Amino acid sequence: MEKTTVQKMIAALDVGVTRSAREKGMAKLTPLHREVLSTLPQGTMQEVRVLHAVLQPGDVTPHHSHRFPVTVFVTEGVFTLNLEGRDPVSVGPGEVFVEPPHVNMTGSNEGSVPATTILFYVCDPEAPFADPVPATS
Repeated sequence: MEKTTVQKMIAALDVGVTRSAREKGMAKLTPLHREVLSTLPQGTMQEVRVLHAVLQPGDVTPHHSHRFPVTVFVTEGVFTLNLEGRDPVSVGPGEVFVEPPHVNMTGSNEGSVPATTILFYVCDPEAPFADPVPATS
């Protein structure tokens, strides 16, 4: 049986470049990030969430952790992550970072322009986006 164009496009993702990119009228797929994870939900149902977040200059997120990995794609500005036990990570426009699960963290915009992000994650249905981390004195 001959593969359809869509099947060919999906199969081509294995190598990160679509063979269909040369065909007229087909979208060219550009991989932004690939990462193998073992911490995704294992239940019979999963929920996919995509969020848009804007941090104004000086904004800081509450201290929190996530139950599952959260992929952060920055479209504008710089988003800085302070992950417990690690050096700060600054993610700029067009860059991707996967926030690990079960790590206490806070995010901020230390720049002078808004930091705009798209957040993508897979979780158990109805799971909270983040769990608050109690402040330590």
